[in-house]
Amino acid sequence: MTPTHSTTSAGITRPRSAGSDIALVAVFAAMLAAFAMMPPVPVGPLGVPITLQTFAIALCGMVLGPWRGFAATLLYVVLGLVGLPIFSGMRGGIGVLAGPSAGYILSFALYALLAGLIARWAVRRFRGMKLGVVLFLGGFGGSLLLNHPLGILGMSINGDLPLGVAAVADLAYWPGDIVKNILAASVAVLIHRAFPDILRRRGVSVESVSARQEQDAK
Repeated sequence: MTPTHSTTSAGITRPRSAGSDIALVAVFAAMLAAFAMMPPVPVGPLGVPITLQTFAIALCGMVLGPWRGFAATLLYVVLGLVGLPIFSGMRGGIGVLAGPSAGYILSFALYALLAGLIARWAVRRFRGMKLGVVLFLGGFGGSLLLNHPLGILGMSINGDLPLGVAAVADLAYWPGDIVKNILAASVAVLIHRAFPDILRRRGVSVESVSARQEQDAK
């Protein structure tokens, strides 16, 4: 057996290469930028837009797991803050942190991290519809715990709104988040079905993950 093989006859998977991890981080960061280019829909008193960014961020965590999802999203945010026009509305630069969307932007990487932690746990235990439901709950729950609270805080500070008013304004984004997390979970299930080892632990085989799923299903 040569060193390039990814599995042994005993079914033990060799560690992922750092190169493949870096490539996935770069690809998903580019995907985030692409989704941000789609026309935003401003809503609320401050015009904070509804975008497809949260769909892409949830997908990063659900597919890549916590640390690669966090890295891809952080890379996207950092590139935007240093000046690349890759935020919604073709904006970029540190000045976006003075706008009403600042809290949402700062929550992105943490949101991907939390969604990824739940996804990493779920893909080792569930498949099919059960996996999709858990991924959705993890993604939407992460949005409620991180994305929305930090977004409300950003609107309150930078938009000079009382917290209560900002919280009411934030409710306009909930229906869209539900839909986007349903879509992200559905796409993630398809990706995990096609590439079942994308979230495996280092040194753990696809066969062992499948055996664990079958045992849990009994």
